[in-house]
Amino acid sequence: MASTPAPPAPKTIAPSARSVLRDVPFLRLWAGTTASGLATWALPFVLGLAVLHRDLSAAGLGLVLAARTAGFLAAVTVGGVLADRHSRRAVVLWSALAAAVAAPLLAAGLGRSLLLMTAAAALAGAGQGACRPAFQALTAETVDPGRRQQANAAMTMAVRGSTLAGPALTALLAAFLDVWTLLLGIGLLWLVAALVPGKGQGTAAGAVPAPRASFRAEFVDGVREARRHPWFLAGLAALVAVIALGYSATSVALPLISRDRYDSEWVLAAAMTAYIVGALGGALVIARRRPRSQGWAAFAGLAAYGFAPLSLMLPVHPWVVVAAYAVAGIGIELFNVPWFTATQREVAPDRLARVSSLDFLVSYGLAPVGLALIAPAIDAFGVTPVLGVCAAACFLVPAAAALVPTARHFARVAPPVDGP
Repeated sequence: MASTPAPPAPKTIAPSARSVLRDVPFLRLWAGTTASGLATWALPFVLGLAVLHRDLSAAGLGLVLAARTAGFLAAVTVGGVLADRHSRRAVVLWSALAAAVAAPLLAAGLGRSLLLMTAAAALAGAGQGACRPAFQALTAETVDPGRRQQANAAMTMAVRGSTLAGPALTALLAAFLDVWTLLLGIGLLWLVAALVPGKGQGTAAGAVPAPRASFRAEFVDGVREARRHPWFLAGLAALVAVIALGYSATSVALPLISRDRYDSEWVLAAAMTAYIVGALGGALVIARRRPRSQGWAAFAGLAAYGFAPLSLMLPVHPWVVVAAYAVAGIGIELFNVPWFTATQREVAPDRLARVSSLDFLVSYGLAPVGLALIAPAIDAFGVTPVLGVCAAACFLVPAAAALVPTARHFARVAPPVDGP
């Protein structure tokens, strides 16, 4: 199979003088990503409103959301292969259009056909999943290497902002609009995601005439490319520990502790809000700073999530819990932004979408497993021991990952860094 060799490490990664926020092609891509994020985070909230209005049962809600997750996991790998075979812009277009079509189908099945809603949710998840690696690769095509860290920070701010604003905006609109109309509005957001982004400046591997291998062979080729980068495999292992153990544990334990220890729902709301606000702050910081040992700094940020389960173990003041979640939010973006930037820099361009799809597949795919196992573990051993194990994993696994060769700089060859 013909392939494009990995590009040499850039001589400098100092940011360009012109801000990426003044670049129209990037702003179009950012707008499309933001629209997809708002649609993604608004859908579970809208379906929750359907349960309140008795148009959907609680069991039906679980089935529909599970179908969306299954569609996402099934499509993210296929989307990665397609985005390396063909135009990344075309993959974004058709996958977002698929999610847009799913919205009126969800509305049509509301209160009438759970089977139709389940199928539509799977289609929506598939569109979302196929979009993710294509958006990631399209960012690398649209933005020059010197500004990619700033671009990735802006992208992650769009995601975090959507997490914060999506449900809040939906709740506001729900005072004036019914669930059926809100579902159609989600479809319009996906249309924006499909139509607004422009073409990247580069070309996908599919634009070069070459013999085509099977989907399986091309996916395996992406796995082989990922294995060329020890820092990437180490990062995936650290992500699994933090997401499948730390994040899953806190997702289950925080509501229980907010209710049982503090006898108040505001601790739950304040902690989750602090996490998102912290993530936005972390993205702002990393957009301008480039640590000399960016891999070590990123793993330290990822390990900071351990403060969240640690704060839930102890009978501390509730504001300590809120502060711990803010620190965890800051740390997660101190990891995410350099991680995405390094992947775009180090991975061969014609395999970038496939490697990115592995990232999303592992990160999202193992989260439900963690959520399924944490609750029985808490019932069997108690919340404090489980949180202690999860906090230790959050601290120790990223620390171990940082010891892997090439992890210090997220690169085979340490790139020179200008500035702080």
